[in-house]
Amino acid sequence: MSHVLIVEDDFDIAAQVKLFFEANQFKTTHISDGAKVIEGVKTHSPDVVLLDIMLPNKNGVECLREIRQFSNVPVVMLTAKAEEADRLKGLEVGADDYVCKPFSAAELVMRVKAILRRCALIPESTPEPQIDVNEAALTVSLFGQVLSLTKVEFEVFALLYKAPSRVFSRQQILDYIQPDNFDISDRVIDSHIKNIRKKIKQIDVSPKLVESVYGAGYRYNAQYLNEET
Repeated sequence: MSHVLIVEDDFDIAAQVKLFFEANQFKTTHISDGAKVIEGVKTHSPDVVLLDIMLPNKNGVECLREIRQFSNVPVVMLTAKAEEADRLKGLEVGADDYVCKPFSAAELVMRVKAILRRCALIPESTPEPQIDVNEAALTVSLFGQVLSLTKVEFEVFALLYKAPSRVFSRQQILDYIQPDNFDISDRVIDSHIKNIRKKIKQIDVSPKLVESVYGAGYRYNAQYLNEET
């Protein structure tokens, strides 16, 4: 039985979410205080964490940053529309998905099941000496060769790289790299991906390292690091 840690200070929302997950054969634990999240993750070892951003004593982004120092547990951020900046920050820190309030508890259950299925297919992470992603220098090196990525291309690649089990839609990637630009088509992401793949291929690494998921978006897939182009 999978265990879901629900971190939500609105007790009505928490009760509804708890009800739906338990009806789907999940074990649940509820925490309402941000200051108790880290202890809760360490104590309960949940299979997934549903993490609200606006919490008393410590916000969800800070909690996630601390969780990522010791755990790769899947985390779904629960956010309000007005919290876009924090939502994007959560993705940068390492969230696996986010759901905007008000949300359907049934849809949330389906999203969590999908994340758990993906994680079950991905082996425990191991060091990747073949790749170095340097956020300070905005560079990506594959087998010692530096990709000539633009700043935007680096941001796209780094977003995918930091969440390899996550498929990002075009709109989610666009929201991350240009959150204040509402007049740009999400299809511009296809051009950035095309350029990234072209540069990866130039150093004899499979461009499928940045993988297209039909009808869904893009993700980083390390299995292609050692594949011939």
